[in-house]
Amino acid sequence: MASFALSFQSKRDDESGLSAFYNNKTTIIQEARVFNESPISPRKCRALLTRIVYLLYVGETFGTQEATELFFGTTKLFQHKDSALRQAVYLAIKELATTAEDVIMVTSSIMKDMQPNSEVIYRPNAIRALCRIIDPSMAQGVERFFKAAIVDRTPCISSAALVSSYHLFPFAKDVVKRWVNEAQEAVNAKATASFFGASSGGYLSFGGSSSNAPSGQQTVPSTSYITQYHALGLLYLIRQHDRMAVTKMIQQLGGGKTTSSAVLKNPMALCMLIRYAAKIIEEDPNVQRQMLELLEGWLRHKSDMVNFEAARAICEMRNVTAAQLTKPISVLQLFLSSPKPVLKFAATRTLATVALTHPASVAACNVDLESLITDSNRSVATYAITTLLKTGNEASVDRLIKQITGFMTEISDEFKVIIVDAIRSLCLKFPTKHASMLTFLSGVLRDEGGYDFKRAVVDAIFDMIKFIGDCKEQALSHLCEFIEDCEFTKLSVRILHLLGMEGPKSPSPKKFIRFIYNRVVLENATVRAAAVASLAKFGVNTDDKEFQDSISVLLNRCLDDVDDEVRDRAALYLRTFKEKQLADAYVKDDSSKLVAYVKDPQAAEQPLDISNVPKISRAQAAADAARPSSLDTIGVPTTKKVSDSPPPPSAEETRSAYAQQLAEVPEFAEYGSVLNSSSSPTQLTESETEYQVACVKHIFKEHIVFQYNVSNTLPDTVLEQVSIIMQPQSDDSGLTEDFIMPVPSLSASTSPSVLYVSFTRDSPDEYAIASFGCVMKFVSKEVDPSTGDPEEEGYEDEYELEDVELSAGGDYIIPSYTTFGAEWDRLRSGASATETFALSAMDSLKAACDSIIEVLNMEPLGGSETPQSTSVHTLNLSGIVSGGGGKVLARCRMTFSKGTGVTLELGVRAEKQEACNLVLAAVGG
Repeated sequence: MASFALSFQSKRDDESGLSAFYNNKTTIIQEARVFNESPISPRKCRALLTRIVYLLYVGETFGTQEATELFFGTTKLFQHKDSALRQAVYLAIKELATTAEDVIMVTSSIMKDMQPNSEVIYRPNAIRALCRIIDPSMAQGVERFFKAAIVDRTPCISSAALVSSYHLFPFAKDVVKRWVNEAQEAVNAKATASFFGASSGGYLSFGGSSSNAPSGQQTVPSTSYITQYHALGLLYLIRQHDRMAVTKMIQQLGGGKTTSSAVLKNPMALCMLIRYAAKIIEEDPNVQRQMLELLEGWLRHKSDMVNFEAARAICEMRNVTAAQLTKPISVLQLFLSSPKPVLKFAATRTLATVALTHPASVAACNVDLESLITDSNRSVATYAITTLLKTGNEASVDRLIKQITGFMTEISDEFKVIIVDAIRSLCLKFPTKHASMLTFLSGVLRDEGGYDFKRAVVDAIFDMIKFIGDCKEQALSHLCEFIEDCEFTKLSVRILHLLGMEGPKSPSPKKFIRFIYNRVVLENATVRAAAVASLAKFGVNTDDKEFQDSISVLLNRCLDDVDDEVRDRAALYLRTFKEKQLADAYVKDDSSKLVAYVKDPQAAEQPLDISNVPKISRAQAAADAARPSSLDTIGVPTTKKVSDSPPPPSAEETRSAYAQQLAEVPEFAEYGSVLNSSSSPTQLTESETEYQVACVKHIFKEHIVFQYNVSNTLPDTVLEQVSIIMQPQSDDSGLTEDFIMPVPSLSASTSPSVLYVSFTRDSPDEYAIASFGCVMKFVSKEVDPSTGDPEEEGYEDEYELEDVELSAGGDYIIPSYTTFGAEWDRLRSGASATETFALSAMDSLKAACDSIIEVLNMEPLGGSETPQSTSVHTLNLSGIVSGGGGKVLARCRMTFSKGTGVTLELGVRAEKQEACNLVLAAVGG
């Protein structure tokens, strides 16, 4: 009843605005005078300190002067002996220390409370505060105190010292490494005693009396072994770069095949040890057998969390066999019948992942999974259904589909996407059951949902159309009904394109025209343009003259559209109707020739005339696959201002022009196709200088070509033998210069001219990142005003240019949209890397986000480019590495605090390890 009254009162205070005033920063600073009262009121001071910590916790920031005043105001309370007050003081100064100035002045007061002979309850708080106060250079001076605290028999003191050592390690590695023996002793510690202050009637003296007498103690035995968890974390931090030492530590602490002799008793410490073992297995397959024996031993531990962590580690091993999966799957099967929802959720999610690669091994759990379909926790039910769809047989498909339909409206879009992806795989596995699965997909397509969910359903139907011919007609009809009320432009455009490709091949193509033309009447300009293109394909791919005339009438109506793109497309397609050659080149689907040949029995008597089928190289196909979709630009506002000048070429048009230009250079004939070119030239000189130089970088499979566009603005001077000398800033650039193609003569009338510098990539599979100092060298000759010819004598000269950077974002990575959560999980078993960076120059999280996006040139997902908090944020990025590097994802976890700037933990997952290294090198450089 008391808690209900308190919550009701808090709610009433929030509604009336009293709580906002009570926790207002200005109000708290004004009330800080209670620290100067005499005598001090512990209750008032504790309440005010609590409000200060609360404000800092919710993201409020104090200015440097405000934080300093509050910090030194709280230090006046050091003279009071109330234990609870002293604990609150340490909590407050620990949080304020990052912003306040001259905090090092209270070091002696804190060290007095953390003396080994100081039997006070707030000694752990003093230790935790000290690591935030001291300068890294002072770590050696407090080494004696920390060593004593780490091996203290009181768990709370030992844990405080271990956690503080963990935080000190990045700044004082050499000092903390010397504490490894003490940390090892803490890991091996037996169950010891803890204590709490007993001077007051309340917990930790809150709400009790404010006696000035020293707090008493009462010994309370502690059996949690939590110190082992903290000590293990510090040990691994010290030894993480020594794989042999980590392997030895795991074997010593794991206890061999039997868990009864294990040193570690704390379940969280064992879970962490299991994760270290899994990492060792991933890095060094030679120790897999020894580590696997330890993991299988932990499957029999008395703690559920240890059992699950060991089972999950075995299931996620690379190249795990069905025999190795038997024991962990048996453990997960037991969890499926557990009364604890968290165990059921963890087991079903892990089994759903394993079912992707080993469905036969998971099939043994099908009976237990079926009982979870009706579980009250819809997350558990979703994963159970998903796993059954991957492991079930053809006979159970209809029953599962019927059960799924019942609760699709009760789960979130994230879980809906998981189910749809499972249905998508099932369609290809059991094509004879396409009718029930198509009915299910069309039903959920009409339900409410976000873009990711709708896209997953559309992709599943697309796959059914592509691989299951019997359902094509019905699937196209469902898509036509969907675009009648589709709110997503990208999906409408994709469906209209598919209708244009597949609709004309159907037995009755006329029935699709109404749906397509409705889009011309009712939708935005982007969808209208796609609808016009789709209509044109129906008109071109039909032999029915009356049907073609009807299409022409509809396209003629589009000539009055308000959007120029729609009008231009309609005019183009009407012209192609009159000239068959244009229709074949711009509208007709060339693959129809091959389809017609396969379907016509009489055509089999003669060989297919391959000369009529357009050809494309493998390199061109790879370049097209890596090219970002034009759909990514949908929704970008366009200006309505009419200009006499033509619009600038798009990035793809620019790359195409570069590729054609390079193909005409004989020296580059053996380089192959261009994988990527700079979207815009980089200016290496000021615009008002006499010589102007811009650089464009072209990436080939085994070479990199730097193209320099050089201009001479002096009409009375001619430059001869113009070349650019590129000098790498470091010796390990990974590039070797091949040759320079100079410009023989450069005058104002022949500017700009192009010169090339070619480099060979030492390791084509790796992505070289380098900086080059550039100098333009030439022979300068004056022009004779009377004849207009350059003089015979000239002089050698050189012109300093800006440095040229070969970077990850500008030259290798192309932005790419994806569903981050699903793609991140998909790449979990692929290449990955994690590193921490200190961005001390960044004054906000927004600035850090903008800088990272600019450096990596990757697509920010889910609006993560705009931080919602001023202290903590996660930025999700997606891109494609050109040249077959595949997909790469980056998760940037950032924290910001004044004085230290932004701390960045960059996690990267990719299809290739080289792509991960590229991203880390780009940020680290």
